[in-house]
Amino acid sequence: MLIVETNSAYETFELGKRLGSEAKAGEIICLNGDLAVGKTVFTQGFASGLGITEPISSPTFTIVQEYTKGRLPLYHFDIYRLSDISELDEIGYEEYFFSDGVCLVEWGNLFPEIFPEQTTYITIKKKMEKGFDYRKIEIVNK
Repeated sequence: MLIVETNSAYETFELGKRLGSEAKAGEIICLNGDLAVGKTVFTQGFASGLGITEPISSPTFTIVQEYTKGRLPLYHFDIYRLSDISELDEIGYEEYFFSDGVCLVEWGNLFPEIFPEQTTYITIKKKMEKGFDYRKIEIVNK
């Protein structure tokens, strides 16, 4: 496990960017954290690291956004609003997971059974006593 502490949205973005620049085809990342903790900022940095220049927003109502104009395709999921795993089956999530792109899944902890053994788990946490912009980011490669 790697723990990184950031003290600004910029630092969280830059961590995402560094990890995106190192990403390899077929990687799956489960991104967890409370609402407004910085998951989208991290994802924007990750996309930047992949060379994606188009705007990145949370796909809360579309479930998955596809960004294909980078070094690797990025498939950005937000499964917060799903009530059943069958909804993931309907969009064919396995085709994304086992593709030549990188999958980043926000709120993946809601359906842990979808993730294969070789998944990276990233959890972003706030600690208000350390400041409004402080984030503790835990990265676990399994």
